[in-house]
Amino acid sequence: MQAQVHNSTIELVQGDITKEEVDAVVNAANSRLAGGGGVDGAIHRAAGPSIMEETRREFPDGCPTGSAVPTSGGNLPAKYIFHAVGPVWRGGMKGEPDQLASAYRTCLQLATERNCASIAFPAISTGVYGYPMDLAAAHSLAAVRDYLLDHDGTLRVRFVLFDAGAYGAYSRVLEEMIG
Repeated sequence: MQAQVHNSTIELVQGDITKEEVDAVVNAANSRLAGGGGVDGAIHRAAGPSIMEETRREFPDGCPTGSAVPTSGGNLPAKYIFHAVGPVWRGGMKGEPDQLASAYRTCLQLATERNCASIAFPAISTGVYGYPMDLAAAHSLAAVRDYLLDHDGTLRVRFVLFDAGAYGAYSRVLEEMIG
């Protein structure tokens, strides 16, 4: 499924983000940039140990929630990995929607600064961080749409969703946005 926003495209696919042939892949990282499970573990395994070495060297203090930092793509097909730190869900009253939106916007800004034509996002914060999938879909897709509306470039934004449930949640939200 896809939608046009100005000259840019938002796409939804179900699959493995580590295999995406895009300029930048977004990693759902923790604030220590210490690797982990889920998407983070898969990206680190596929990209190779040089990524962990690079994050330790370049970002020894980690990355705050709601932000992102860039590294090379390592062994991934992507040129860059943007390590984005989403919020842990605590009921939605502790600024989680703003933090999640900020993580997506920061990645899009990093992509713009590096002249990327394409970027692949996972469903940030929806794994062990517990962000409800339907809310994550609404907040992340709105943040991406708003960024694309405010910037004139051409960017292919792909959400690579791990399973059918995530794909369904994101599809419902995107249909409502474009319908």
